[in-house]
Amino acid sequence: MDSRVSDPAVRAPLSDTATTGLKIVIVGGFGVGKTSLVGSVSEIHPLSTEEIMTQAGVGVDDVGQVRDKRTTTVAFDFGRITLNAENILYLFGAPGQERFWFLWDQLFAGSLGAIVLVDTRRLEESWYAIDRLEHHGMPFVVAVNRFEGQGPSLDQIRDALSLPPDVPLIDCDARLRESGKFVLITLVRHLTRLSERMP
Repeated sequence: MDSRVSDPAVRAPLSDTATTGLKIVIVGGFGVGKTSLVGSVSEIHPLSTEEIMTQAGVGVDDVGQVRDKRTTTVAFDFGRITLNAENILYLFGAPGQERFWFLWDQLFAGSLGAIVLVDTRRLEESWYAIDRLEHHGMPFVVAVNRFEGQGPSLDQIRDALSLPPDVPLIDCDARLRESGKFVLITLVRHLTRLSERMP
């Protein structure tokens, strides 16, 4: 059981003073840790559409690198963070399987920016996410969720993903709250820098 669920603050209702909702989307391949990231940083028990994987997904979902995975997101994950008395950050974790990618464009609507979560064992699964975000002109950062050892360096990952130098690229552990918060802070700082450049 998630120990944060028993914390009274986790069950606290939205403040009456909240006036502005800010939307962030977390995208990436199947099993890269999007549900974990939403769950680790959300101040409320996150809404999750995780379902048990069944035989229907055999041959459809590639579980080669995530053999221990038993559940999968079929719509989206949702979490919330109170930034201050007026501003609330809403987090939407998108499903990773190709058969659910049609939902992504809907989740992008109204979003300030996005986090692309990647697994170094399956970098190619990040290409579609980056392509869609660039297509929408949406600012994003890339967070490398390290699963096994060190793996390739951030410079090697930047080259493999053909990321321009102005796109932030950082390491993270999606299971850890402080690491997840740092990813969000990195995105907010990136969005702030971009807004300052606007005429």
